[in-house]
Amino acid sequence: MGSFAEIRERAEKRKGGAEGLRALMPEIPDHNVLRAVPDDRILSDMTRYVFYAGFVRNIIDAKWQGFEAAFSGFDPAFLNLAPDDYWHDLTSDTRVIRNGAKIMSVRANAQFVRRLADEYGSAGRFLADWPLEDQIGLLAVLDKQANRLGGMTGQYLLRALGRDSFVMSHDVLVCLRLSGLPISESKPTKKDLRLIQEQFNAWHAETGLPLTHLSRICAFSVGMPGEEGEAD
Repeated sequence: MGSFAEIRERAEKRKGGAEGLRALMPEIPDHNVLRAVPDDRILSDMTRYVFYAGFVRNIIDAKWQGFEAAFSGFDPAFLNLAPDDYWHDLTSDTRVIRNGAKIMSVRANAQFVRRLADEYGSAGRFLADWPLEDQIGLLAVLDKQANRLGGMTGQYLLRALGRDSFVMSHDVLVCLRLSGLPISESKPTKKDLRLIQEQFNAWHAETGLPLTHLSRICAFSVGMPGEEGEAD
């Protein structure tokens, strides 16, 4: 594997130089902020990203005030006690997207958030305190213990919540392969995921950059100069 400096140099050529690339970087994630996020806001974002999958985001965003009202402000304590009739009624509630499986995912994820709060103090603390060098392990928790938060949905959720994280978008995976990482061109295997984590850990140690910036620079480094790479 080459130095990350080579990847950053390619990204700078595509994005108008060092200043142009720097302007595309988001704020450095602050895990202290994530640690303080209330559980209802964690569940709200979980629900938003579950509904984003397979739908046009603008449609979900336009209806979001209705979602907040229909799901009682995403209060996990209330939703954990809500009877079956409450959930049944939501499947015909015009304030939300009436997808039964995704509506029921809110019930399951309210239980998940409540379990995290009981064990760790809050879901935000759990997400913020999970070791930075084991994002793959955290994604596995979301995949196995939450509902419909596996794959890219879980990755984009972590980014949206303010957790420092990489996203395994198409362009990021292309960048990793171009850099010499021996990973599959299809869906990453368990071995691939371990190699990807190890590579981001190595780049983090090499550069001191947050994972979020490493991921975006990686995504911006592929393609022809001037082309817009796929966002990570």
